[in-house]
Amino acid sequence: MSAHKMRGEGRRILVVDDDLAIRVLLQAVFKRLGFEVELAEDGEAGLRTLKNQQFDLILLDLMMPKVSGYEFLERIHKEEGVAPHIVVFTAAGQRGIARIPEDSVCDTILKPFDLETFLGLVQRCLDGHETKASNS
Repeated sequence: MSAHKMRGEGRRILVVDDDLAIRVLLQAVFKRLGFEVELAEDGEAGLRTLKNQQFDLILLDLMMPKVSGYEFLERIHKEEGVAPHIVVFTAAGQRGIARIPEDSVCDTILKPFDLETFLGLVQRCLDGHETKASNS
């Protein structure tokens, strides 16, 4: 799938990652595609942002200070009940992905990831097609 086919007009994405370079890159890519993008530097900031705003998609790193991606997932499912589509990306490897509760995310991908593959995965999640396919 080519990234230019994805249209984000009217859609909102929250990027939760402690790596500034990844936050800035994903913000630039998704803004260019027409999405509104909010950034959070860790899980704690991401949870605060979610209290005040609604998102169509959350892009979540697992390994972060303060509140990890695992704890973030646990807390939003406990407090919110139903969460928006969530795509997890991580350098924690397959063992890290295996720790994610069943049915709590739309899909996962390992870092470093190919941007086109990542965008295709995001598009499928936004379209409502859960894939559960990870790359390594």
